[in-house]
Amino acid sequence: MTSTLPTPLPPMHRVPSAPCTAPHPFVLPDGTAAWRVSRYADVREVLGGGSFTRAALYDEEHGDRPSEGGIVDDPELLFNQDGPEHLRLRRTVGRAFTPRAVAHWEPWITATVEELLDGLVRHEGPFDLVSGLARPLPVTVITRLLGLDGDAWEKIGYWSDLAFTDGSHSAAEVASGLADFTSFGGELLALRRKEPGDDLVSGIVQAADAEGGIPESQLVRLVCGMVVGGHDSTMTMLGNVLLYLLGERRDAWPRLTAVGAAGLAADRLLHFVPLGEDPGSLRRCVADTELGGVRIPTGAIVVADIVAANRDPEVFPPAEREDLFSELPAPTLAFGGGPHYCMGAWLARLELRTALNRLATRLPDLRLVSGDGGSGGVADGGVADGGVADGGVADGGVEWRLGTTSRGPKRLMAVG
Repeated sequence: MTSTLPTPLPPMHRVPSAPCTAPHPFVLPDGTAAWRVSRYADVREVLGGGSFTRAALYDEEHGDRPSEGGIVDDPELLFNQDGPEHLRLRRTVGRAFTPRAVAHWEPWITATVEELLDGLVRHEGPFDLVSGLARPLPVTVITRLLGLDGDAWEKIGYWSDLAFTDGSHSAAEVASGLADFTSFGGELLALRRKEPGDDLVSGIVQAADAEGGIPESQLVRLVCGMVVGGHDSTMTMLGNVLLYLLGERRDAWPRLTAVGAAGLAADRLLHFVPLGEDPGSLRRCVADTELGGVRIPTGAIVVADIVAANRDPEVFPPAEREDLFSELPAPTLAFGGGPHYCMGAWLARLELRTALNRLATRLPDLRLVSGDGGSGGVADGGVADGGVADGGVADGGVEWRLGTTSRGPKRLMAVG
């Protein structure tokens, strides 16, 4: 779903975060009472598990669970499991995403990026960095890892929109689409049991059978979560990062030709540029707990504001925010933390680092232009009606992909 709203939306790197404060009562957008947690140390403690869990959000004794929409609202999703059940399910796929395992994928991921860049440079005029790179890269990677064919691309995009809906899709459309998606996941698991290969789904089947006792419905949700999770976040991040770098940080572009520098920049950008504007990651407190000097009562819903925590001035000095080429002073929370730390974190880093490094190397003069690639002037800090941008992209110059919990450019026209 895409739209251009009457009031221009700011780029994601300019979206302000609420201040970091002690835990305090908070009201979620749907009116649910909660506690907001925003300081880095407090958010890390919430994400670390212990007295704060995802599974408890679905306890029948509580009638105040907010609806997060889409696939995230499914209690059988890996993200919504805790304790032994979560560990057992995570073990079926966790080894596939270790740093060592992901490093083995680097050659063909690099080759995929190069092939996509070949397609871009063949254009005589402006080309779209979203449809030409940001969208096809993660879809190509996840379809290869899961052993899917190219026919699944369009369906994956549609299912991803429904899986991470922000509530703008009708309940009937979400229910119907996710039912089809679930059927797809079940059929894929059945096929890999019958005809195993060297893909991740075959590995999940073998590991689950060896583990024993894992409900098939949980395996289906695991596969479905990998399909859309491996597509949406990387596509959105790459689009937003390119908007920032090419619009406002052209000074950093030449340094990205060094792989090490591109890796440092990728880590910084993943940390600093949020994917969306949701209030945070939800948990339920299962025992009275003192957090940051404040007592959180049993049964309370807690929202961990990861964006705010990643900008906590006590941990990440604001003066260093523009420095893209030094290590972070503390681990980022962009991938969560604790038992629910994102399994695809190393893969996301590799995809972003490789895309930035190869783009900067092959297209050192890459510049954003307006949608029509015309020859108009450049607005103060942005792209005007046409022409090449030397400064940032004006807030009104971007048409956003909307309708999901993440937000990224619908298109980014450029010349190189």
